[in-house]
Amino acid sequence: MHKINLISIIFLLSFGSLWSQDFPEKPNPPRLVNDYVGLLTSQQQKALERKLVALSDTNGTQIAIVIVESIHGYDIVDYSQRLAQKWNIGQKKDDNGAIIVLKPKTSEGKGEVNIDVGYGLEPYIPDITSKRIIENEMIPNFKQGNYYGGLDAATNVMIDLVSGHFTPDQYNKGAGGRSPLGFLVPFIIMIIVISMIFRRGNGNHTMGGRNHSSSLWTALLLGSMMGGRGGSSFGNFSGGSGSFGGGGGGFGGFGGGSFGGGGASGSW
Repeated sequence: MHKINLISIIFLLSFGSLWSQDFPEKPNPPRLVNDYVGLLTSQQQKALERKLVALSDTNGTQIAIVIVESIHGYDIVDYSQRLAQKWNIGQKKDDNGAIIVLKPKTSEGKGEVNIDVGYGLEPYIPDITSKRIIENEMIPNFKQGNYYGGLDAATNVMIDLVSGHFTPDQYNKGAGGRSPLGFLVPFIIMIIVISMIFRRGNGNHTMGGRNHSSSLWTALLLGSMMGGRGGSSFGNFSGGSGSFGGGGGGFGGFGGGSFGGGGASGSW
């Protein structure tokens, strides 16, 4: 009997040791961007880290990025949840943590990504919104090999959501491109400007020392600039995340948040 118990203990200890090797240890010193593959340049890691630390300093929300070479046979959702719980991302009293786990595509396997959010962030980043962020901000960039661009765009949206710059419904309706009639807006504005120029000219060929052709070219330039704004798939709300591009101190560490399984995943 004692022999059986001893074998069971040894088996459990061995299994626990193998399990722990599948998941990276909590970073020390603490950091939010953790690239275990070398996918990002040092400059790209620093840019993402500064932005996420600034968010953490501002309202306590902690968004961690973890890039791994393998998820060791786990489902990406299960792997992300286990890792998020192991690291206790977010504040304990608010459960306001989120984790992005990325396994890049290789010749041996597909690429996979998952967003998992804590209980406290589920109203700000519900499952359907996480899915849209992955499909609209991440995967199109990842397919082109632009991993930094995908992570940067996705975290911009997540920051804007948790900061209240727009709601999940607004993002869900706006993601995936502008309205089919959106391209008409700059042309309508251009027509209005041209009309005002000619009306104020009262039939004269000059106005304030400038001829109409010059004013027309100005209007056309303004119209083209307005039509070309916004490089992401969600151009209507592009201004909020810029406020988090600054410095701030180093990341102080995860605060004991917990996760309830909210989030989404995708592959390419």
